[in-house]
Order: sequence, then structure tokens, then C-alpha cells
Amino acid sequence: MESVVEEIKKKLDIVVFISSFIPLKKTGRNYKSVCPFHQERTPSFVVSQDRQIWHCFGACQEGGDLIKFLMKWENITFIEALRELAEKAGIKLTKVSFDDHVWKKKERIVGINTLAAEFFEYILHKTQFGKKANEYLRSRDLDERIIKKFQLGYAPHSWDSLLKFLKKKKYGESEILDSGLMVRSERGGLYDRFRGRLIFPLKDARGNVIGFSGRVLDEDAKEAKYINTPETFLYHKRETLFGINLAKEAAKKENNIILVEGEFDVISPYQHGIQNIAAIKGSALTREQLMFLKRFTDKITLALDSDLAGEEAMKKGIEEAEILEFNVSIASFDFAKDPDEAVRKDPVKFKKALKNSLPYYDFIINISQKKNSADDPYGKKKIAEEVGVFIEKIKNPIVLSHYIKKIASILKVSEGSVEVLIRNLKRKKQQKFALPTQKKTAIEIMREVVIQKYLLSIIFQSENPYNRAEEIFKTFTIEDFSVPAFQKICQLFFKYKEKHKQFDLNNFIETLAPELRSTFDEVFLFASTEIEVKNEKIEKLVYEAKRYSLKRKITELSAFDSSDENEIKENLRLINQELTRVEKKIITL
Repeated sequence: MESVVEEIKKKLDIVVFISSFIPLKKTGRNYKSVCPFHQERTPSFVVSQDRQIWHCFGACQEGGDLIKFLMKWENITFIEALRELAEKAGIKLTKVSFDDHVWKKKERIVGINTLAAEFFEYILHKTQFGKKANEYLRSRDLDERIIKKFQLGYAPHSWDSLLKFLKKKKYGESEILDSGLMVRSERGGLYDRFRGRLIFPLKDARGNVIGFSGRVLDEDAKEAKYINTPETFLYHKRETLFGINLAKEAAKKENNIILVEGEFDVISPYQHGIQNIAAIKGSALTREQLMFLKRFTDKITLALDSDLAGEEAMKKGIEEAEILEFNVSIASFDFAKDPDEAVRKDPVKFKKALKNSLPYYDFIINISQKKNSADDPYGKKKIAEEVGVFIEKIKNPIVLSHYIKKIASILKVSEGSVEVLIRNLKRKKQQKFALPTQKKTAIEIMREVVIQKYLLSIIFQSENPYNRAEEIFKTFTIEDFSVPAFQKICQLFFKYKEKHKQFDLNNFIETLAPELRSTFDEVFLFASTEIEVKNEKIEKLVYEAKRYSLKRKITELSAFDSSDENEIKENLRLINQELTRVEKKIITL
């Protein structure tokens, strides 16, 4: 297994590979980017071509090789990532044996779901049970090609027809239950979850069937119009987008994804040639869905239902999208209740509405104006407060100025009063997230570790690590490190220096114990991140690190219980003397 992994790494360069997913910018000998796995504005994601590794120094603190990156990116198992990369590298895996329980469980549930989708599809097209569902689909102007494209099906009015079918295919009751396709009765038996419903298979971006949505055919039915697969090992509503497997390439090409609420809101426009379209699962666009979409585009057109619930879903989605710096616009259809009805009524008008979508700041202003009067002072106050929450987040000064002027004009007030409101909102937010004194102290303590890690990192990232180390360790010593792992790496570095005239990074790493290598990889990449200390003088940082070390020694000696008080006092005097010298030096730098 290890030989296969190493062969893949030799044939696929990590920088080239990751660059095909996210933009990487060269910084020294490494590359950096905004982390694709969590929300951030400052780049903390670093990739090393020398080491063929990546690490995030931001919130997620993830790291690894190109296999780990693909696993995270596609949310797949190690084996799935290995297979895909081996194929990309032209390596056959015929002699490699796998024992991945997570992958095996996933493969079994995908197998169950795939068979279930085929079962529902067969019932729709090949049996009398599906006649009514077929007629219903035709009444919604859907043709045979599009019905098959989305693999629509029908679940018959039966308590156990799917259960019996899956059992015949050698699947056990426990794994069928795990798929979410069955419900356990009060008596302990299983019965089909979907009965007498039109079925929409829910697929991930790779086309795997991860769940289902079922719709009743009778509009007047007392039961819920839609039911979905519950949360399972595979299906997570907050991460799922119906139709994304068909939309992702078009979204890349158009650099825009149209997001709607329902399955038919995807299918009907798709039939009319609009392929960059997908539906959110749930009542609002989630951060998880947005993080996934960021891989394909930074533009979103929201085309949700034109009712109050649709407006609220838009506002929630907008808040999340703003944080992730999406360019969001809103498409409104005043001639229909939803995108499905709109495109069937007038495809030309529908496409025009998409083309003329409104920037979301204007949409928020319009919503607030509909609810509140701009003619009385309290209505004006309400509009200003509702809109201001969104406007204060604008970073671009030109865009911000534009909307300040627009709000002032609508409310017939001065621009200065709107600016005061924006400043007050910003101040309140800053106060809300202000750190308590004890947390600030913790941050100061962490600075010592940050400086140590940075100094160690620039040694190994420099053209001549020996020379750089000599400069740093004139003042700072190995014993001054507060982190034992940093001390150990330095000790091994100086041992290596004694035996080798030239420093070879990969050769040095071979001298490290396995438990030290992950720490070294993190240290090695650290200087490439956007950290505060990066813009400070190296010499000043060295002396600051020394000051931290001396203060630690003073604290330790003061708490030391010894019979020889004179010795402790003398040591404290000498350390304080050195501390005074170091602090004076810091002031001059």
C-alpha cells in the first residue's frame, strides 16, 4: 500500500494537483491560498512542493498529502481517493488489498440506493402501477428525455415491495434500515418509507445516489406533500443540493449557479436549456452547501419561491453567502409563484428575469420597503436598521458609498446620518465579539509559541538554513524553546549539521522520528502564512523570544522551593539583569 501511495506522489505533483481546484499563489518556496475547508478572509492554507504536503493554519487546522486533500474536497474515503488518483497517475491497483470499513459501508449503502432508484424507475416506466405518476409528469410538461435524465421513479402503494426486492439482492435488514429506505414499526418489523409517491433520487456531485425525496400525486392529500430520506451515513440535508451532479460543470463554465427550492424548480428549467441550476434541501441555503459551491463558482443567483418563506430563505442564504464573499443576485418572478411555474408559463420571460437579476443589497432594500413605510420616522428607522445590518458588511468603499447614498435618498435623510448608523452597528458588533481580559492574556501567551514556530520555520525555509540558524541562535538557545518538540527538532538539526556540510531537507526529515514529522511539516510551512509577526524584524523577534524565555525562568525560580535561598536570589539577579539588557535592545530595534 505504501509503495502505491509513494508512486502516486511521484507522478502527481501536489501543487499542480491542488491548483486544479483552487488558485495558489507563490510565497517564498511555498504556495498559499484561502483555505477551501473553512470560512476565512486571510490566506492560511499553505502547500509545499518540496515536501508534497499542505496544511491549514486557520480554524480547521487540517493537513496532509494530495490523497488527504482529495478526501476532504470530495468527502470520500481513503480508498476512493486512492483509486481516483491512481487512475489519474496511470497506476493499476490490481495487487492492492483494501480493508476500509467506512468505504465498505458506504459502498453497500450506495449499492442499496442505486438498486432502489432502478426499482422505482422500473415501476414508473414498465408497470401499470406507474401509469398515474407518468400522467402526472406529462401534466407538468416534462418529456421522456428529462424524466430519464433525472432518473425519476415511482414507489407503489405497498408496505414491503422494495424491502422484498432488496432482500432478494442479498442485502440484510440492518443495512437496508441504515440506508433510510425503511421504517421500523412498533412491532419491530420493517416497512417501506416511500409508498404511493413520485420519487426523486438525490445524488452527490459524483453521481452516487445518497437518498430520495418522495412527492404525493394528489394535491389535496392530507399527508405531507414531500418526505425525504432521514439523516443517514450518506445523506446529510445541510450538505445536499438536488441536481448538483448535472449542474456542476455548467456552473463552472457559466461561473454562476442558480439556486431554487424544489425538485421541479430544477427539472423544468433544465428541460429549457438552463443547466447551471440546483435545489437546496431544507428551508434555507446553508454554509455547508455554500462551502461546497465555492469549489465551482463565486456567483450565485437565488431564484426561490415568491412568498414570505422564500424571502426569509433568501435573507438567511445571503447572510451566509456574504461571509464567504459570493457575488449574489436575486431573480424575481412576479408572474408566477415559483421557477417551475414561471418557466412553463413563459420561458423567454423566465430567462429574462434570470438575466436581469437584482444585486442582493437592492433586494434587501426592496423587502424592507415593502414591510415598512418610508414616510414616517419609525418606518424609516426600521428600514435603516434592517438594511444597515447588511450594508455595514460591505468592504469595498465605492460600493458602500453607493448604498449609503441610496438609503439616504430613499429615507430622505442626510448621508451623514446613515454613516453614523453604520458606524454604530460596526461598534456594537466589535463590542459583542470583544475578548475578555483573560482571553487577551492567553493570546499574549500564545505569541511566544508563534514567534518560536516562526523563527524555526524561516530557518528551514531559507536558502542556507545553517547560516540563518547561526544568526538566530547567537541570542536565542535551544533551551529557550517552551515547546519540547521544537527543542528536539533543533537538537537533531545541529547533529545533522555536524555530519553534513550541505543541508538536504528530505534527507534531514529521514532523521526525524515518525511522531516528530507531522510537527516538522507544520513548522516548515508556518512562515508562509499571513501571521502578524511576519512583517516584524527577525532580530527583534529573536530578542522578544528571549525575553519570554527569561520571564518564564524568573517565574519558575520564584516558585522553586529550595533551602539555598541565596543561590536562588543570585540566579534571579543575573536573569533580571539579562532581561533588562534584552528589553533595552528590543526598544532600539
